[in-house]
Amino acid sequence: MSSRVEILNDGGYRSDGRRQYELRDVNIDLSQQGTADGCCTISHGLTQVLVTVFGPREAKMRSQTLHDRAVINVEMSVLPFSTGERRRRARADRRILELAATIKSTFEPVVQTTLYPRSQIDIFVQVLQQDGGLLHACINATTLALISAGIPMSDFVCAVSGGVHATSPLLDLTMLEENDLPHMTVAVMPRTSKVTLVALETRLHVDRFAEIFSLAGEAGQALHREMRRAVRGRTGRLVGVMETGMKQPIGGEPLERDVVMDDRMDF
Repeated sequence: MSSRVEILNDGGYRSDGRRQYELRDVNIDLSQQGTADGCCTISHGLTQVLVTVFGPREAKMRSQTLHDRAVINVEMSVLPFSTGERRRRARADRRILELAATIKSTFEPVVQTTLYPRSQIDIFVQVLQQDGGLLHACINATTLALISAGIPMSDFVCAVSGGVHATSPLLDLTMLEENDLPHMTVAVMPRTSKVTLVALETRLHVDRFAEIFSLAGEAGQALHREMRRAVRGRTGRLVGVMETGMKQPIGGEPLERDVVMDDRMDF
């Protein structure tokens, strides 16, 4: 049975007014949340996710401690009002467990866990609103939350979803499009051009896979620029606050800063 809403019309526009390769508006907030070491709230269109990071800190359970690296723990919760289903999902829900395991396996090769032996890094993901692209929103928010926490990573992880309508590839799918189209999520590391995740949510014809994979990689580069801009903005504000707090001593030499920050960021 076909969808009641036309996904892609004859003019090349989708149901929300975007073109095939257009991404939804991305809003990033790196403001501090409570006692967390790193936080990020990200919105991809109407999909909104909050990620908080605690650690590295001493492992709570000795049985889970590794002597040569840190352990990454991911917990995910979906708020009841985040979707139209209006039903509460338990932490043991199969879909939530799958998403948490996917996020963990995505970041284990990227986070430099060997720098923190016998410790753990806890990542808490809260889904505030859903309208498609949930996995890639969680991955992007986790990347920024880890950076905000000051945890070393080999590169950014930038993810985006892609699908195909008839023979037309689409990027950054909404929930309406995900329900009707075969799609997948790709996470790339822009600086090294490596792929850390390819998740197929449905069956996708092999002839379309390469095209969508390539487009998702290019979209990851565009997302990387937005994420890097947010990190630079947050860092600039923090440096500004630090400089404001440094007072000039009366009749003496100016205080020397312990850290000199280069204007360039190699991310």
